[in-house]
Amino acid sequence: MTALAPLAGTPETPSAAEGGAGPGDGAGPGPGSGRRPGRRLAPYWLLLPAGLWLAVFFVAPLFYQASTSVQSGSLEEGFRVTWQFSNYSDALAAYGEHFLRSFGYAATATVLCLAIGYPLAYMIAFRAGRWRNLVLVMVIAPFFTSFLIRTLAWKTILSDGGPVVGALSSLHVLDVTSWLGLTGDERLLATPLAVVCGLTYNFLPFMILPLYSSLERIDTSLHEAARDLYATPATTFRKVTFPLSLPGVVAGTLLTFIPASGDYINAQLLGSPNEQMVGNAIQKQFLNVLDYPTAAAMSFLLMALILIMVSVYMRKAGTEELV
Repeated sequence: MTALAPLAGTPETPSAAEGGAGPGDGAGPGPGSGRRPGRRLAPYWLLLPAGLWLAVFFVAPLFYQASTSVQSGSLEEGFRVTWQFSNYSDALAAYGEHFLRSFGYAATATVLCLAIGYPLAYMIAFRAGRWRNLVLVMVIAPFFTSFLIRTLAWKTILSDGGPVVGALSSLHVLDVTSWLGLTGDERLLATPLAVVCGLTYNFLPFMILPLYSSLERIDTSLHEAARDLYATPATTFRKVTFPLSLPGVVAGTLLTFIPASGDYINAQLLGSPNEQMVGNAIQKQFLNVLDYPTAAAMSFLLMALILIMVSVYMRKAGTEELV
């Protein structure tokens, strides 16, 4: 039987006798075998600066604060680690009201930010058109000034005898809010409402931007398909838009609630001693009372409680996608 000749124009595979390596010889270079070791380590070298930054400015201070929270002593005698875990129970017993107030204010501000920010983000994503970039700049414009200046501006806006107080008083709105315990008689400053207003204003961009990012990704053809199936606008929003924007809702609420819980500037400038949050108590313990173990214990309690609430919220929300 004659051997079949190779097809014309097809190069012949060299045999092992001619110096070619067979498929099972293992002599040929494997995939990636020519890559130099330094190239394989390149991603780790790129991560090294960020890792060092986190280790020096996050892990090390966190470890130091953890050791401080179980110390005992005084500033004159010095503090030493005695595993004084009662610092945690004492801090929670003494400042439990501050923790509840902080979480209440933060939750209220988060709900208000969501109620204000979602329609605005929806408008930017689907209705702004050529004005989209301008509206986005207006959303982030507060970041062009410092947090302190923005809060001081609200102190001027809500000042006694100002136009806001005069307008609300003439409309008898302050009578209702005073009855609810949100404001005082004919005043807004040094009240819970003033603190919540400051928190809402300062953290509103943290709600709008994740919502806009999530809404902007939604394919508008899905809305057209819903209309073709005779869905009303309300049904389209409930069945299509809101479920697809849920990652932005989760991200926005977390980015608002977490920093608002530990805030102390708004309560200090817009509230009174009756509206002090846990951040104010921690600052007082660190800077005025100089009780470092109690302050560190309060800081870790705040972090632990926030982590627990965030974990429960993420599980209930049913999504782990934050962007």
